[in-house]
Amino acid sequence: MRQTWRWFGPKDLCSIDDMRQADVEGVVSALHHVPTGAVWTPEEIGRRQAEIGTMTDGAPSTLTWDVVESLPVSEDIKRQSGEWRDHIANWKTSMRHLRAAGIEVICYNFMPILDWTRTDLAYRLPSGATCMRFDAVDFAAFDLFILERAGAAEGYSPDIVETAHERFAGMSDARKAELAGNVVFGLPGSAEAMSMDDVKRHLARYDRISPATLRQHLVDFLAEVSPLAEEIGMRLCCHPDDPPFPLLGLPRIMSTEADYRAVIEAVDIPANGITLCTGSLGARADNDLPGMMDRLGGRVHFLHLRNVALEERHLGGSFHEAAHLEGNTDMVAMIAAILAEENRRKAAGRADWNLPFRPDHGQNILDDLNRGGQPGYPSIGRLKGLAELRGIMTALSHPLARAAQ
Repeated sequence: MRQTWRWFGPKDLCSIDDMRQADVEGVVSALHHVPTGAVWTPEEIGRRQAEIGTMTDGAPSTLTWDVVESLPVSEDIKRQSGEWRDHIANWKTSMRHLRAAGIEVICYNFMPILDWTRTDLAYRLPSGATCMRFDAVDFAAFDLFILERAGAAEGYSPDIVETAHERFAGMSDARKAELAGNVVFGLPGSAEAMSMDDVKRHLARYDRISPATLRQHLVDFLAEVSPLAEEIGMRLCCHPDDPPFPLLGLPRIMSTEADYRAVIEAVDIPANGITLCTGSLGARADNDLPGMMDRLGGRVHFLHLRNVALEERHLGGSFHEAAHLEGNTDMVAMIAAILAEENRRKAAGRADWNLPFRPDHGQNILDDLNRGGQPGYPSIGRLKGLAELRGIMTALSHPLARAAQ
């Protein structure tokens, strides 16, 4: 398992020096400043590689840009509208440039509008640590009474509508503004720049797009880009929906093992693969993550290892980001399944046997609490998670453990 770390570029409060001291082996990054749909040029790719390869004092970091997360898929491609054909052509050109720079893995998502959704970005735990949280009632209150989305009540049970109404009535103006900002944080733009009317306009563009239509658009996209990826030695891996259930009336198509199997079988090319995120998929009680690794592991090209604690086990219930070994996913069983897949790949002579993973998200602890970093990406919280994951990897790989099997 190749240990990587997500880096948002020079403005990231976690520096190259920090990553080097964390002793990670590679970096996961993207050109966030390049507009969606535009070509990633060799010059911009090379600049990011140089930034990753250099410590503050100018010494070589020895770190490499291992995984792109993400090369964005435009809303035009997802809807097959506007300039979608040009955007696919540009995506393929960017992929060629990335491969020419030595990068082999691209993580992307096909979520309409939302990259992720939480109602709290700094939910306080009994320990004093903070984490991101999705509160189902708060989200319903946002949808029903802040966004006031047409037909929203039809998507909730009468009990949830009533409870959300009571919750909203008790909210201060400050909490209402905070809730709206937290939800909009996962939408294009920012909470300060986007009004509720702006959000409604984004949503309206998906009014006539069903889950079946969106899935076909994903298959059409993959039918265009996967053959080229296979030809040039690039691996593509789709990230799951976060959270993996319907929100705001938008279609969700990458939330379960069956979803992934359908897309893999529709475009059955090895380059067309999976980003197996144990946090996103783990927000559904019916997803078996170690089993998914066992059954679909041959097409897993990248891993996000994190955990969530389900506060309610029904679909669409509340959850929060747990410490890496404390949530509902059995991380020991998960890593055992990953190591087993790596052994299968070694036996088959696959060059891609060493699966890249990153410790995803984490709780804000110690100095993270005052650092003001990217929500979900605390330096110390992630390092704690990586240390825990390393412990499992080391124990399961030890000769004593292998001898006992």
